[in-house]
Amino acid sequence: MNLDPDTLMGPLWTLLAFVALGWLAARRLAVDPRPIATLLIYLIAPLTFFRGLIQGGPTPAYLLVTAALFVAAGLVALAISRLARRTLPDEEAAVLAFSSGTGNTGYFGLPVALVLLPPTGVTLYLFGVLGITLYEFTLGFYLSARGRFSMRDSLIKILRLPLIYAFLAALAVEGAGLALPAAVLEGLEVFPPTYTLLGMMIIGMTLGRVTIRQLDWRFIGACVAVRYVLWPLLALGAAWGLQATLGIAPELAMALLLIGVVPMAANVVVVAMELGIAPEKGALAVLLTTLAAPLLIPLYLGWMRPLVGG
Repeated sequence: MNLDPDTLMGPLWTLLAFVALGWLAARRLAVDPRPIATLLIYLIAPLTFFRGLIQGGPTPAYLLVTAALFVAAGLVALAISRLARRTLPDEEAAVLAFSSGTGNTGYFGLPVALVLLPPTGVTLYLFGVLGITLYEFTLGFYLSARGRFSMRDSLIKILRLPLIYAFLAALAVEGAGLALPAAVLEGLEVFPPTYTLLGMMIIGMTLGRVTIRQLDWRFIGACVAVRYVLWPLLALGAAWGLQATLGIAPELAMALLLIGVVPMAANVVVVAMELGIAPEKGALAVLLTTLAAPLLIPLYLGWMRPLVGG
C-alpha cells in the first residue's frame, strides 16, 4: 500500500485553517492565548486522555507499549536537555528538551495509522500515543518548567497536573470492572475535537505576536533535526531490534515507525505558553515541521516499511 502525500493534505489544510483562525483571533480580537493554554492543560487534556484510555480497554500488553513509549520519550528528552543546556539559553533549551520527547501523534499520526494499519495495529498505535502524552504532562512538563523555575517549584507544578490523576482514575475504573454510563461517555466525546481545535489555534495566536526578529534558525534547526532525523532513526532501530529479539508483529513495528516520523506536537506551544518559556519560537518550529509533513512522512515510511516487513 502506497502512502500518497494527498492522504495528509486533508489534515494539513484543516490544521492551517485552525492556525489561521488563531492568528485572526490574536490580531483582530486581541485574544490572549494564555488562559486557553491553562484550560487545555488542566481540564480538556485530562478528560481527553481519560476517555481515550477507558475506550481503549487497557490490557497488560497494551500498557507495556504505553510504558515503553513513555520511557523512550523520557530518555530522549533527558539526553537532549543535557546537550541543549550547553549551547542554548535556559528557556530555549527547556522548549527543545520538551519537544524532543513528543510529536503530533494524534492530529497527523492517527489519520495515517488508520490508512496503514489493521485495527489491532491502530490500537497498539493509540496506546503508544498514550505513553507519549503521559510523558508530556509529567517529565516533559518538568523539563519545561526547569527552564524558568526551581526544582522544587517544578515538581509542585507536576503534582498539580490533573492528567496524572486522570490516568490513575482510568486504570482504577478498568481494574474494578466498572462501566461508565452511556451519557457520560457521550459527553466526553466533545473533548478530543475541542482539544485539537484549541491546541492548533494557540499556534496561530502565538504566531500573531511574532516578529521577523524572533526567527532563530539555530533553535529551529535543532528542533527539526531532533524531530526528522533523530526520531526516525530511533524508531527504525527500535523496530529492527525488537523484531530481531522478541519477534514483534509487523503492525507494532509500523506503529513505532509512524510515531517516529510525525511533526512536532502542538503541545510544545501549549506548555511553553502556560510556563512562559519562548512560546513564539516553539510555534515557528511547530509550523515549519508541520508544513513539511506531507512530503517527509510518505518519504520516510516508503523507505522504512520494507525494512520491517510492513
